[in-house]
Amino acid sequence: MTDQLDLFANTVAAPADYGADDIQVLEGLVAVRKRPGMYIGSTSSSGLHHLVWEIVDNAVDEHLAKYCTQIDVTIHKDQSVTVQDNGRGIPTGMHKMGIPTPQVVYTILHAGGKFGGGGYKKSGGLHGVGASVTNALSEWLVVEIFREGKIHRQRFEYWVDEEGKEHVGEPVTGLEVIGTTRKTGTKVTFKPDKRVFQGGIALNHDTLYERLQEIAFLNSGLKVTLTDERTDKQDVFQYDGGASEFVQFLNEEKTVLHDVIHFMAEKDDIEVEVALQYNDGYTETIVSFVNSIPTRGGGTHETGFKTAYTRVMNDYARKNGMLKEKEKNLDGQDLREGMMAVINIKMSEVEFVGQTKDQLGRRVSAKRCRFRRLR
Repeated sequence: MTDQLDLFANTVAAPADYGADDIQVLEGLVAVRKRPGMYIGSTSSSGLHHLVWEIVDNAVDEHLAKYCTQIDVTIHKDQSVTVQDNGRGIPTGMHKMGIPTPQVVYTILHAGGKFGGGGYKKSGGLHGVGASVTNALSEWLVVEIFREGKIHRQRFEYWVDEEGKEHVGEPVTGLEVIGTTRKTGTKVTFKPDKRVFQGGIALNHDTLYERLQEIAFLNSGLKVTLTDERTDKQDVFQYDGGASEFVQFLNEEKTVLHDVIHFMAEKDDIEVEVALQYNDGYTETIVSFVNSIPTRGGGTHETGFKTAYTRVMNDYARKNGMLKEKEKNLDGQDLREGMMAVINIKMSEVEFVGQTKDQLGRRVSAKRCRFRRLR
């Protein structure tokens, strides 16, 4: 029809100079540098601290694998930070790619020991980008590895050459042996790049304090230290009560109505720990973690807990005559009013939603799990 509206009549023609050469391919860590928000969420304070969490998460994974008992975090006066653990240490042999294994870990995206090999069964670092992203967004990064009686060291830096080409997190030394040791573990020191983090690179002591304390609560027996050389302050975290002690801490300034109820269960390589305690307030607070990673966006584990809790409470109420046959079930939100709960899950083959791992995507079923009440 001649009078039919032509939806494309006013479409602007593509510029003649837009062609195949305009399609850019960002290789290696340059992609991280160009679009950091894709990997750390933002270039604000939360993204800055995410650099630390990626390295700390690797140390926690060593603990989950039963090899690490201590993690030390140090903030230096120049705003660089060191994370050291006493785990096995990154392998130092030559990788099949023809470069030292630590160089693979810190310069190549999606490289790591958490893709179904024998390195880790349960881990929080799942995408193989954490350590390399921290390197990519730092001025420099130095890794020291204590393994097989030797101290290995390698340094990486960001610089721009005379032709204007960016060199992102590239090695400026080989993997050097600088001494001998009886220790094992990995020590990573890096300085976030102020050209990436426009709000500054000063790490917040309280932010680090809260997260490291969480990690200690969630991993019974693990010793975690935070040393701030800017203020000559040191904090030591070590707890044996797990989620139960965590709930007590969260309810510390509230009037509680009973002792903490604490359950644990394990099935099919999934460990589930739940602790809860009611206070006299009206707010429901559920904090959840998967392999020590805080899932602030919730996910399938929180949904499953809420559904199961509502069902169990209603079944109990009916069996004990608290609800008559024709009465409606109690509402889940009403049942959780005043609840303080910690859900702590450790599992293999985790499926998070996004690189920042704020939400669990994989379905977690507690069906037929035999829960063991601890308190």
